[in-house]
Amino acid sequence: MHALVRRALCALALTVPPLSLAPPARGDEPPLLTANGGIALDRAALIRAVLARNPRVAAAQWAWHAEQARYSQETALDDPVLSYSLRPRSFGSRTVDAANDFEISQALPFPGKRSLRGARARANADGAAGDLETERLDLAERASTLFDEYWLADRALETNARHQALLGEAQRVALARYAAGVGSQQDVLGIESESAMLLHSAAELSAARRNTASGINTLLQREPDLPLPPAPDAPLLAASRALDEPTLVAQALARRPELRARLATVRAREAEVALARREFLPDFVVRAGYESSWQENPLKPMVGIELNLPLQLGRRRAALEEAQATLAREKQLVLQVEGGVRLELAVAIERVREAQHLLEISQQLRLPPARDRLAGAQAAFASGQATLLELLDAERALREAELADHQARAAISIRLAELARALGEIAGAEETQQ
Repeated sequence: MHALVRRALCALALTVPPLSLAPPARGDEPPLLTANGGIALDRAALIRAVLARNPRVAAAQWAWHAEQARYSQETALDDPVLSYSLRPRSFGSRTVDAANDFEISQALPFPGKRSLRGARARANADGAAGDLETERLDLAERASTLFDEYWLADRALETNARHQALLGEAQRVALARYAAGVGSQQDVLGIESESAMLLHSAAELSAARRNTASGINTLLQREPDLPLPPAPDAPLLAASRALDEPTLVAQALARRPELRARLATVRAREAEVALARREFLPDFVVRAGYESSWQENPLKPMVGIELNLPLQLGRRRAALEEAQATLAREKQLVLQVEGGVRLELAVAIERVREAQHLLEISQQLRLPPARDRLAGAQAAFASGQATLLELLDAERALREAELADHQARAAISIRLAELARALGEIAGAEETQQ
């Protein structure tokens, strides 16, 4: 009996999970991840930090700047050409003066070509801006989802620790009854076995929390094992949002950067079609010079113009057909993106409704009876009116109900982030926790 008591006491000492949820030291905590002087991780602060530090955003920004710089290049004239020629045998001649010829020329495209090239460059820059905003939306959604998973891991660990304490109390009751000769040794061993399973679950939850923290640190361009502030203690509360699908579809079609980028590509291809048509028209070169080889002074100054003869009509027709085909393809891709936006939004709305329904079931139909059942089982077990199996079944039911409630709250937050992404909004722009 004494060996059994010692082993039970050792098991009780292990009921506290090894992971501490205390905030990291102030010197290690990135202040940009908290808000209002708090010590808990803040969703909005995390998203801002990710968008400010992640290289995917920086790369998209540089791509946008590069496209913006194309406008001045596309609309600029070619450099003027300065030429000089001489007639070597005129030098030292006693019959003619030394002959030096100077000329400057400037190429001028047919009117309208430069403006069309500029329109194409601006459209490409608009498309790059859409790509930049797409990267921001994707990263914001990912950061918000990791925040919810991080919160869920902390709540799961807390639930595990609380139920280990419940089993510890049950084990003390079982030991007291066993010592008094009214209890069973199997009750003590059964509780010990259940506690061991909870210890293993705590280890798995701790590993999941570390993996989620590593994902957050990776988004922040930090070492994966650096500490993070703890998740907030308060439950995640879903922000109220009208789920009127026609209204949300109209908002998504107006806001989605992928669609804006594709429409900008259409504008660029339209400019290319117009430019291909203008390639049937000649370009010009204006020239001015001074030819000292002429003996008569009035003939030495010279001005002129030259133009190319666009006679290669087959090549130009093929270029126009290519531009028109590319434009038609881009217009079809716009329709494809629009269809994808509508589908993505419809799925996101249904997932939000599903998550809301699941939380209602958890709050109204699952948690209250599970709590009452455990309270009754604890009292009945203490008085000898219930078996250990009944107590453990009630404890497992409450633990599963509490974990399901946390998961339902996290699911709503994750689904709202998906809905924000489908609408073209930064996830977490409106704080969804209190």
